[in-house]
Amino acid sequence: MIESWIIGTLSRTLAYGTPLLLGTLGEIYSERSGVLNLGIEGMMSIGAVSAFATAFLTGNPWLGMLVAGLAGGFASLLHGLVSITLRANQVVSGLALTMLGLGLSGLFGKGFEGKPLQSTIPNISIPILQDIPYLGEILFNNQNPVIYFAIVLTPILSFILYHTSIGITIRSVGENPAAADSTGINVWLVRYLCVLTGGVLSGLAGGYLSIVYRPAWTQGMTAGMGWLIIALTIFSSWSPVRGLLGAFFFGALIHLSFRLQPWVSPGLLKMMPYGSAIIALVILSLGKLNRKAGAPNALQQPYIRGEK
Repeated sequence: MIESWIIGTLSRTLAYGTPLLLGTLGEIYSERSGVLNLGIEGMMSIGAVSAFATAFLTGNPWLGMLVAGLAGGFASLLHGLVSITLRANQVVSGLALTMLGLGLSGLFGKGFEGKPLQSTIPNISIPILQDIPYLGEILFNNQNPVIYFAIVLTPILSFILYHTSIGITIRSVGENPAAADSTGINVWLVRYLCVLTGGVLSGLAGGYLSIVYRPAWTQGMTAGMGWLIIALTIFSSWSPVRGLLGAFFFGALIHLSFRLQPWVSPGLLKMMPYGSAIIALVILSLGKLNRKAGAPNALQQPYIRGEK
């Protein structure tokens, strides 16, 4: 009884943690280049409504996921234009993007409220691996392909960030953009590409919510996940692998808020991830603590050539 309960909980944790993981991976890349994007909630909402509308109208959920990524990427470029090219305050720009995304998704999603999605991305089981005791039941039995995509993407992005010239370029731009510029690196292009990466992955996270996690569109279905992603990015010390562990830990807390209702107040469990997000944002606002946590030195600092 207890064994099956634990296996079931861990299995569902993967489903709850996947959108958090996708968004965190994208935000890590954005912030590693020096750009803070607080518009994740808005980009996820845009991705969710775009994915659902596309899948509902075409009957193709994979196309819906593709459109979600493109929509999130396009939205992120607005933040890039304001914060990178126009050098406006990154916090204000991100908050504006969140409000814009929530407003647009609510407006364009009105016609899809309450309509079930007829075709979604089916779960799969991996032969042989699903027979592994415990691990097979949790990870390889009746899980969604998007979950595997997010998990496999984590070591790939980690390897790129820490073991390739591309990763060195990104990290150098986030640490000292002037020095990077002096070596011939296009600081603005690197930042735009990283912000775009964050937008695409946030859009995919939103698409996962409306196509896989809950095959329907409901206004406000992101439910503050964007702020959890900001917290996860900080708690992971801007590391993709630690981001994976944190995403599934928060996913477990969200799932347990439903499963432990007879014994523990669900409000208390639901509050824990969001309380952590508030703590993380406080850390982000304190420069010394932020640097000790491993934040890029040029985070939130617009780059102006020739200015020290």
